[in-house]
Amino acid sequence: MLKSMTGFGRAERSVGDKTFLVDIKSLNGKQFDLQLKMPAFLKPFEFDIRKILSEKLGRGTVDCTINLKETGNAKPVTINTDLAKAYFKPLAALSQELNLDATSLLSTIIKLPEVITPTSETLTDEEWKQFTAVIEAAVDDLNNHRLDEGKSLKADLELRIANILKQQKEVERLEPNRKQKIRDGVKKLLEEYVGKEAYDANRLEQELVYYIEKIDISEEQVRLKNHCDYFTSVLAEPEESKGKKLSFILQEIGREINTTGAKAYDSTIQKSVVLMKDELEKAKEQVLNVL
Repeated sequence: MLKSMTGFGRAERSVGDKTFLVDIKSLNGKQFDLQLKMPAFLKPFEFDIRKILSEKLGRGTVDCTINLKETGNAKPVTINTDLAKAYFKPLAALSQELNLDATSLLSTIIKLPEVITPTSETLTDEEWKQFTAVIEAAVDDLNNHRLDEGKSLKADLELRIANILKQQKEVERLEPNRKQKIRDGVKKLLEEYVGKEAYDANRLEQELVYYIEKIDISEEQVRLKNHCDYFTSVLAEPEESKGKKLSFILQEIGREINTTGAKAYDSTIQKSVVLMKDELEKAKEQVLNVL
């Protein structure tokens, strides 16, 4: 099972005389990063809300908005009259100095910070329990979207790894011919610049064996195939959070591909290496979205 970090969830439920609408949006991120917007009377529960979201969502850049959609009873507000007067005096003086109409100052003052504040209303213990169910419902909706997105990610990553393995088999097929081409090329150069009879053929053969062993890529191909097989097996694991593990495996795959390219000295093999690198970069981009 693969789960994406990208998704959207929504839940709307009534809690007592209040109706809450919870929207949660999640994008990829290295850690859990939460932007939380909610009514002021929920501030005492902020830590608990953050804890619920962190435990249930794991990683990602999360934006959660909690709105009080409607309420059955109109709740009074508090007007800070002392602060309103403190705002009014300098504003009235400024209006008089500028010859402006001061009759609309009240509508401006009530919009200023802290002039009008809600009452100290909050949730009861029973309402809090009901409210957590609203958050969990939004999280479940988000996680369902994450799972759907994860199916697409899994299919794409399997395709990328299959394409890398296809090119790896092509490299294996070309490898024997590459060694012979290197051997023939060195002999040809010696014959052209030294002469066919002017060098020790036995010594040349010893040096060629040593040189070809140094640029041998068979071990890299074995490790590359093993890493690809391991990547595929991790994709199929039931664990939800495995994006970091998959990223580490791709780093190892990249290391073997780069070493193959550095040791190849063969244009046809280099073409396969370029194609493998292209598939690897596409896989890395997709893994960034995996939880």
